[in-house]
Amino acid sequence: MRYAPVATVAAILVSAVPVQLTAQARSVDRSSPPALGPAPTLRVPTPATATLSNGLELVVVEMHEVPVVNMNIAVRAGSVRDPRAEPGLATFVANMLDEGAGRRSALDIAEEAALLGAQLGTGAGNEWATLTLHVPKRQLAPALELAADVLLHPTFPDSEIARQRDLRRTGILQLRDQPTAQAPIAFNAIVYGAEHPYGWPVGGTEASTAALDRGRVQAFYDTYYRPNNTRIIMVGDITMAEARALVTERFGGWTRGTVPGLPAPQPPAPAPRGFYLVDKPGAAQTVIRIGHVGVARNSPDYYALRVMNTILGGSFTSRLNQNLRETHGYTYGASSGYAMRRLAGPFTAQASVVTAKTDSSLIEFFRELRRIRDEPVPAAEVQKAKQYIALGMPGDFETTQGTAGQFIDLLSNDLPLNSYGSFIARINAVTPADVQRVARQYIDPDHFAIVVVGDRGQIEAGIRALNEGPISLRDLWGQEIR
Repeated sequence: MRYAPVATVAAILVSAVPVQLTAQARSVDRSSPPALGPAPTLRVPTPATATLSNGLELVVVEMHEVPVVNMNIAVRAGSVRDPRAEPGLATFVANMLDEGAGRRSALDIAEEAALLGAQLGTGAGNEWATLTLHVPKRQLAPALELAADVLLHPTFPDSEIARQRDLRRTGILQLRDQPTAQAPIAFNAIVYGAEHPYGWPVGGTEASTAALDRGRVQAFYDTYYRPNNTRIIMVGDITMAEARALVTERFGGWTRGTVPGLPAPQPPAPAPRGFYLVDKPGAAQTVIRIGHVGVARNSPDYYALRVMNTILGGSFTSRLNQNLRETHGYTYGASSGYAMRRLAGPFTAQASVVTAKTDSSLIEFFRELRRIRDEPVPAAEVQKAKQYIALGMPGDFETTQGTAGQFIDLLSNDLPLNSYGSFIARINAVTPADVQRVARQYIDPDHFAIVVVGDRGQIEAGIRALNEGPISLRDLWGQEIR
């Protein structure tokens, strides 16, 4: 069989395409953007729940379209549990879980997961430590055996603790060359202060990392890794009866224990607006973080805040991105958002901008952050934001992993598991007056902490000329440099 030369095939394709495109183009009105259609009906699976005798909570969401199962095990053992002098302990313990368990070494765990076609991972954030498992249904039972070994029988070998400690120390040293990583660490420390766990670096400091040893790791694990402090959600090709039998067999013997109560510290009183400059000589860009303490996930204003922030900085067509990126070309992207957690996480507006345009970028940030509060938002803009949220919501439930993530958000914040049934209706009920009300209530320009990481020699004079607030010099950890 003979084939046409590549050049000949390409010529045929090229000659055919313009005719087809031209025919399509004639039927499309390109003078205005396409109109958005109505949001599809969101049919969210109904979760089934059960509690084992040892206090372990189980949630099952059935999705039988594909023979896979996604499991998330969440333990209330996030960084809010860190001792004040030992930031980073919680995340270190979580990362160590799969570095040796039972008779398995770290390599044995990785190899067995690969042979099962499973994805297994561990980690921790502010509130929760997590073990995730994604596996074909036919391999679920042996994969659960592996996951149970990792969660219930970690060995915390000294050799792995030393290796992971060295890796973490190296990562902390590398932060000094990563302004985008420095900015959130300094920002959180400045906004929340030294007495609030949200102000501590979840990845630890040089000093706290050096102090890590097996005794500290084991003591933390023994205190918080208990079934009555844990929730499991399984999503996919599984029923509650199947899940309960599998989980009971592997986790039913896990011994419950007394777990210390959750800390509920109050954030410090907001300071007057000020600039906090972290010097990075020679930085190609300036990293900007503007904000203050925001709201908790269970806020009754959650839906209005979602719509307001979509308009401000929560989408590509948001005001911040259109202003700083599309109109002025100062950045590849500008955004804003609320980190909503059990406690009030931060509100942040952010971008990495051209060094020479640092002061100009700050002017535009302030313009948009004040405008959303001071000027009524047009009804058409509010409607567009609501459609953006509503039309995107069904996509969050397309996969087992996506669905698990949505329900983990509810579980993590002690919210009703049927909340998504009314989600789109509650978004659509938001009015322009609601948007302006929450903007005025939850965005406070008079108390912005403005963290700027960049080349001080090139940007300080321009920032001072703005006359928007005093400037103090800070290090990577947000501590003042005198």
